[in-house]
Amino acid sequence: MTLALSEPYTTAVFLTVFGLLVTSSVLLTRVSDRAGVPVVLAFLILGMLGGSQGLGGISFDNYELAFRIGTIALVLILFDGGLNTSIAAIRSSASTAGVLATVGVGATAAALAVIGRLFGLSWSEALLIGAIVSSTDAAAVFAVLRGGSLRVKQKVRSTLEVESCINDPMAFILTVVMVEMVQTGVLGSQSDPLSPPPPFGFWRLLYEVPLQLLIGALVGVGVGLLTRWVLASARVGTAGLYPVITLASALLAFGAATLASGSGFLAVFAAAVLLGNGPLPFRSGLTRVHDAIAWFCQVAMFLMLGLLVTPEQLIPAAGIGLALGLALACVARPLVVTLCMLPFRWPLKEVGYVSWVGIRGAVPIILATFPVMARVPNAEHIFHIVFFIVVVSALVPGASIVPLTRRLGLADPHLPAPAAALELHSLRQMNGEIQVYHIEPTVAACGAPLSQIPFPDGAAAIMVVRGPEVMAARGHTVFQPGDYVYIFCRPTDEAQIGLLFGDTAQM
Repeated sequence: MTLALSEPYTTAVFLTVFGLLVTSSVLLTRVSDRAGVPVVLAFLILGMLGGSQGLGGISFDNYELAFRIGTIALVLILFDGGLNTSIAAIRSSASTAGVLATVGVGATAAALAVIGRLFGLSWSEALLIGAIVSSTDAAAVFAVLRGGSLRVKQKVRSTLEVESCINDPMAFILTVVMVEMVQTGVLGSQSDPLSPPPPFGFWRLLYEVPLQLLIGALVGVGVGLLTRWVLASARVGTAGLYPVITLASALLAFGAATLASGSGFLAVFAAAVLLGNGPLPFRSGLTRVHDAIAWFCQVAMFLMLGLLVTPEQLIPAAGIGLALGLALACVARPLVVTLCMLPFRWPLKEVGYVSWVGIRGAVPIILATFPVMARVPNAEHIFHIVFFIVVVSALVPGASIVPLTRRLGLADPHLPAPAAALELHSLRQMNGEIQVYHIEPTVAACGAPLSQIPFPDGAAAIMVVRGPEVMAARGHTVFQPGDYVYIFCRPTDEAQIGLLFGDTAQM
């Protein structure tokens, strides 16, 4: 069997153009951050420019492949988010985020469906679109809240992040139910087109959503514990194999939970949280690898989804897509979130902020491939309407997040990054780790020489970063306000050291 000469050439052209698009996307991240526009939108637009009707000329219309690639990318993005999420943050936001991820998603889908019906869509189209765009997107939310210069106060940020990580099951179930109802003729077959759709099929949500979340959480915890044991017991010869184990655990968590009829995405997030909040060998290296993988997945996924969009089919969908996008951002999401958060007695400005930051991204576009693969009538038109809703979601709420955060006083002041960093890399589990402390004027160590500070046995200051200077920690070193001090200590000694140096700095 011989390979046609044109095939290697076509592959080379594709990789060249795709590589240029990825590089351009990365270079645009700083510009996007300054403008306040979520960087994922730049990836999406560049994908369109590289498409068959753009400058790149890449022809890509394989919705099945896009769905599979997008699912894998979302798994790896969620895993990275879980590794960097503390259990304390989840505990503080679990109840609020849980309501938003279940009741809020369903109510948002219903509200947008009613608006879509008022705009002239059929009930089948309106309900499908409402279900598809009902959940916020973890990739987009993480990109905005973690990827740039913005740092939102912990309670608000953790609520938005946890909501975006656990609300996908509800949107998936809603979309599948809507597609099934269209295929079986339950939707679109009413004699009176203005009458609301029958409730057939919706009762499944009452047990499927809690069941999927429960199964996903249990499988995620199980995979997380198993991976902890493997990491502690395995004897690997190179540090590069540790990320292989953790990547395998992410894929295993998703696959096992999905096969058990649970939420694969929640299982991935739960496994990652369990790993990130426990002892990890080669922790700094692992987190760096997963952060890089997550960013590559975001870039590649949104570029790929941009390639799926056909510009000539966007024009017929522009009017209704823009109208629904504005309705979702300005009416449906704020109304539903406000009602869901009333029992929790949050301050009004925080409720308003959470209701406004409802960014949609890759998940709705991936869900929009369901009707196309199921050959639902007008499925490609629905896909392009969803594209406009995602773009409006990124531009309208997304572009205003930075100034709105500062205006409402929800920005959490964060420290400038030190000029140098010190990390400990080990292929074996160590009995201690390096912590970094920022010297505030109020801490006990401020103004004191190192020789007079009573460190616990086995703990020691290693390095001091003062502005652009890097200094070895000596007995005569006097800690000054603004210094970053790197201290090696055991976990059991962190409380005592915290009394002297304050809280660890979040880098």
